[in-house]
Amino acid sequence: MCKPTPVPSLNASHSGIPTRLEKEAQATKEKTYSLKTLPDSVPRKHPVKLPPNTSQENFDLAITELRKSLVNNDAVEINDKPLVDGWYMEHPNTHDAFHIADQEKLVCSAVAYPSSVEEVQEIVRWANRYLIPIYPISMGRNLGYGGAAPRVPGSVVVDLGREMNKVLRINGENASCMVEPGVSYFKLYEEVQKSGFPLWIDVPDVGGGSVLGNALDRGVGYTPYGDHFANHCGMEIVLPDGSLLRTGMGSLPGPNGDDNPTWESFQHSFGPSIDGLFTQSNFGIVTKMGFWLMPATEHQSYMITFPEEEQFGQIVDAIRPLALKRVLGNIPQLRHAIQELAVTGRPRTDWYSGSGPLPRDVVRDSISKLPVGNISWIFYGTQYGDATSITSQLSLIKKEFAKIAGSKFYLPSDLPPDHYIHSRVEVCSGIPSIRELSWLNWKPNAAHLFFSPITPTNSSDATKIHHLITTLHEKWGFDLFPTLCIAGREIHYITNIVYDRSDAEEKARARKMMKEMIDAAAQEGFGEYRTHLLFADQVAGTYDWGGGALMRFHEVIKDVLDPNGILAPGRNGIWPRGLS
Repeated sequence: MCKPTPVPSLNASHSGIPTRLEKEAQATKEKTYSLKTLPDSVPRKHPVKLPPNTSQENFDLAITELRKSLVNNDAVEINDKPLVDGWYMEHPNTHDAFHIADQEKLVCSAVAYPSSVEEVQEIVRWANRYLIPIYPISMGRNLGYGGAAPRVPGSVVVDLGREMNKVLRINGENASCMVEPGVSYFKLYEEVQKSGFPLWIDVPDVGGGSVLGNALDRGVGYTPYGDHFANHCGMEIVLPDGSLLRTGMGSLPGPNGDDNPTWESFQHSFGPSIDGLFTQSNFGIVTKMGFWLMPATEHQSYMITFPEEEQFGQIVDAIRPLALKRVLGNIPQLRHAIQELAVTGRPRTDWYSGSGPLPRDVVRDSISKLPVGNISWIFYGTQYGDATSITSQLSLIKKEFAKIAGSKFYLPSDLPPDHYIHSRVEVCSGIPSIRELSWLNWKPNAAHLFFSPITPTNSSDATKIHHLITTLHEKWGFDLFPTLCIAGREIHYITNIVYDRSDAEEKARARKMMKEMIDAAAQEGFGEYRTHLLFADQVAGTYDWGGGALMRFHEVIKDVLDPNGILAPGRNGIWPRGLS
């Protein structure tokens, strides 16, 4: 296998890696490529996938017109080349890099790259004229949920990130910023550092995704500002007819034609608050978004381990009062011990070469050889404030968790420099990282799929969903990688299903398991907060109280705003009248 090409830098590409992480990223890519058995691409089985109800002649005419309406000569690309899955920092915008079905199942016909809001508006008007569906992406890095793949094959992907990737402003006094869709967490962090303001951003586990796109998909991070949409402030949106809308205080013009000075200070305006309608929907294309930044503060990360699998319920019940009283400083994580193996970056075969899920005794034996010893669960937390308040908070936390037999408390200084806790320190202090990509070495040609239900923070509900997911992973033969992100009253139970993209049988099993988990969880009252686009219809269908009242409401809004059904039909299960 040839040595992989250099990872693109942030200086050269909006989607690249910052200088401080270049060596780590290259080493990570090389390790992943050393396990790769698939070629970079294979010949396409089918020619260009045309949009629905569009002839080749009309498609050619439409693309010719679209090219003329955009400034850049290379602003439209036909998707007729071999499909390349690439790597995290070099993902495709033509299909899903982590395809859970056939690689060609969900492909676009072309990709358009607008360079301004006005060009986004022109693309929308063009789509209405030709009745060609368009599928906007910020950067297309929501890998595990469908990436850049359009829900309707043959749609034209509108890649906002390549040309619209500016941090428009950073307000140090107001601790806020305004960004375009192509601004990654890596880029925003670097820009904040250059500004010199003592501010933090909040980041998810891997920092390459779009700040704007993650918030619109209601993603989370791990500082006190971890609910990304809750900490947005102000949006600019191109509606499906090509008109432009601003929400919140941005809807009030500022003096002398400037933006309203309170746009990033107050989330609402006068009358109904509509920002939420543009999250996880296909009601508009968000071209600008404001965010609140966190003032820099002292902090202390820590880790608590628990020896027994059966202590899961006790751990959850210990977390709940601490979270509700806001003693816990951030959105902490509770992880299963198998992840201590996965984040080493070593392949599964280093630990076990048999079939089926990793046996518990193998996990225990393997874990016992690592610095934390024989454990079953790990809790990662971070406290914020001055030294006195952090000491007081940690005293309460230690006292509660000490009630669980065999629990052990660690500071980062207690563990070797290569331990995962040091990555958590960075992420929990707003520094974007790539350590989480180590999971992609678990299997050759590895990809992953998320199952993400919500459960109340109590032992009975959390144990019920954990048992359900564990049972189905055993049934379908997959290793279970649970990460519980705990926001107080609720838990995001994030299940990472890792599979080999080259193995059609394994992918089929993953799809079947996913479908069964969705239905089984819904029957117990647990629904996903976010899902892969292939399962969006099924998940949307589980939210059927009142005979599907919520979806009927969504469909009414969709048909009023987008009567031609051209904007991302099917995204999150919302279909226009003509395609439902």
